[in-house]
Amino acid sequence: MKKTTASHWGVGVATVENGKVTDVQGHPNDPAASEINRNIPGSLHGTARVLRPAIRKSWLDGQAHAVPRGQDVFVEVSWERALDLIAKDLTRVKKDHGNQSIFAGSYGWSSAGRFHHAQSQLKRFLNTQGGFTRSEGNYSYNAALGLMPHIVGPYRAHVAQATRWGVIAKHSDLVVMFGGMAERNTQVSDGGVARHRMAGNLQACADAGVEFVNISPLRSDASDVVNADWLPAIPGTDTAFMMGLAHTLLIEGLYDQAFLDRYTVGFAQVRDYLLGAQDGQVKDANWAAEICEVDAEEIKALARKMAAGRTMVTVAAGVQRTDFGEQPLWMAVTLASMLGQIGLPGGGYVIGYGVNANIGNIERPFRWGTLSQRVNPVAGFIPVAMVTEMLMNPGGNYQYQGQTKTFPDARLVWWAGGNPFHHHQDLNRLHDAFQRPETVIVNEVNWTATARHADIVLPVAMAQERMDFGAGKSDNALVPMPQLVAPAGDARIEYEVYAELATLLGNGDDFTEGKTADDWIENIWEVTRTRAAEAGVTLPEWASFIEGDVIDVPDPSPEQVFLAEFRADPDTHHLPTPSGKIELFSETISGFDLDDCKGQATWFPARDVSAGKQQRYPLAMLSGQPKTRLHSQLDNGAYSLSHKVNGREPVLIHPSDAAARGICSGDVVELFNDRGRCLAGAKVSDEVRFGCVFLWTGAWFDPDFSAQQSRDRHGNPNVLTHDMRTSSLTQSPAAHSALIEIHKFEGPVPAITVHEQPRFQSSDDTGKVL
Repeated sequence: MKKTTASHWGVGVATVENGKVTDVQGHPNDPAASEINRNIPGSLHGTARVLRPAIRKSWLDGQAHAVPRGQDVFVEVSWERALDLIAKDLTRVKKDHGNQSIFAGSYGWSSAGRFHHAQSQLKRFLNTQGGFTRSEGNYSYNAALGLMPHIVGPYRAHVAQATRWGVIAKHSDLVVMFGGMAERNTQVSDGGVARHRMAGNLQACADAGVEFVNISPLRSDASDVVNADWLPAIPGTDTAFMMGLAHTLLIEGLYDQAFLDRYTVGFAQVRDYLLGAQDGQVKDANWAAEICEVDAEEIKALARKMAAGRTMVTVAAGVQRTDFGEQPLWMAVTLASMLGQIGLPGGGYVIGYGVNANIGNIERPFRWGTLSQRVNPVAGFIPVAMVTEMLMNPGGNYQYQGQTKTFPDARLVWWAGGNPFHHHQDLNRLHDAFQRPETVIVNEVNWTATARHADIVLPVAMAQERMDFGAGKSDNALVPMPQLVAPAGDARIEYEVYAELATLLGNGDDFTEGKTADDWIENIWEVTRTRAAEAGVTLPEWASFIEGDVIDVPDPSPEQVFLAEFRADPDTHHLPTPSGKIELFSETISGFDLDDCKGQATWFPARDVSAGKQQRYPLAMLSGQPKTRLHSQLDNGAYSLSHKVNGREPVLIHPSDAAARGICSGDVVELFNDRGRCLAGAKVSDEVRFGCVFLWTGAWFDPDFSAQQSRDRHGNPNVLTHDMRTSSLTQSPAAHSALIEIHKFEGPVPAITVHEQPRFQSSDDTGKVL
């Protein structure tokens, strides 16, 4: 039997034999289907599945801190026992501390599907119980979310409005990519992608003669097909590089003063800063060259080339995940404004090309139906990357968007559909922070490190074990997702878990509104059909759709150009900024009087560099999205495992750096700094810049608490990254500003344990340990 399924990395066609998914291939209509589909069978039926509700023994015994979270054994119990414990603890926390002491920011991608979305289900449930403290923003491009409204407008809208790649192929002469545009990232998109278009669109650009420049420490951050010129700048120096370009435009008279006068405010302050009037330092190409280690003449030549033709400036999301990551975004807008091509076909700038499969490639023509999360009665939130601070500093103050905020006292943490022990920084510190709450509840499909740091673990169904339909947030396709196999063990769909729990708490109908999961799915489909009809699209009834194939709907804007309407008439189509124009200098941000984010784009050296840590830790570590999975999802699947080296994540190291340390490809190596250490498998390659290493994110965190710094066995880079964030303006993650050292690992190589079950103790049905 073959049936469709949907994931964030695309449509899969699954083969089901004897009640198991044995194979998942890409859909035949997808021109570049992702091999990540190959992970599904092995993880779905793997040895790491959470099969029954489990309680951490020390917490169950009433001695929550007797053994640290992450190191304890678990006791498997019945669903009745687990839900009874949760109901009593929720009631206790609400009564004694208030709903603001429940933290359910619960960040993570979870799985595709319009109804069975983990965070939506959890938040709907908790909103019917009086609410919770939420998180705001994301780990992918949070600096853009927080900064861009001050200088251009809301970034999420800009993502949907990005200039299409077909337009670039027709009109651009040059694409200058800060941080490159890694094709491996374009396998995935929020909610799914039916057709992977990026490779084809890049080929069209190459065929049209569009030139590309890749300013990144990693050569493979640009697709081979575009044959990009590679300028391997030092990580975190993009702002200085852009300033060297801008200074060249300025002093050689290559900038567009008319555009600056008509469409922007604040260029006078920018000009003064570039010329050194503010701090005595001229930001010319020679200054930039010394910082970036790129030849000054190459910087000047690139500036002249950018001014000579139609140029698109792009900034990868990873560039803003650095110390002071707001600055390269602001400087990119400044640079594009000086060129004067914003709003023209094939010119201007876009922040975030390549962050997913769909930006600049496709959009949806209408909004799909969804499950309402209801209204959260608790107004409080934290910036998404401040989980550790919240847990370690309850009641403490912090700066955010020019305001002083206060952390809640989080007594109960509930996480669903995500893995903070993958995406958060400084995991040893996060481990310490997770000891602070009174109760941690985790819904999981596999025994990840997050599940192992919980007090109550609930086994939930994977996407192939339930019915739904897929529809990406920025895609133009609808995908039937019939249930393929029964849930593993005692795993349940989360809606039914919350419905039963709400009934225990006395308001089941408030959560369910009298509907079953199947009722809700059909209801959401009918909402989608109605919106489709309003857009002139006819969709089939549910019974026909769920038995059928992928349905494509029209692309609403194949020729769109970012900010074209603003350029055509900036008075009628003014921007949602204080001036209505592009704010190269922001009076608002300047008025916040922040030490780490001034009124215009400003150069700040990375914190570890300023602190003089390069002598001890001379290598810059990059940690990007892997090609073998979405973040940490299904790390124990076949495709993910096939690219590991000696069972560990591969780390790219330049031949010169490897030779100086006696490292060869295939060696197990140890990466370390003063925050932590991890093992990885060496891959010696000149695709990474000298002085840098590149370690994929997403290996399930597997700490050895008996080793130095609780060394991670598996190769998770976030044991090495700092948790200081970009700036006090946006409090965004800054993972790409880590310095490390590396050496060949000596001694017995430890086995990976996180792909197996944790330790259990037996109990009776009440949870009493036998």
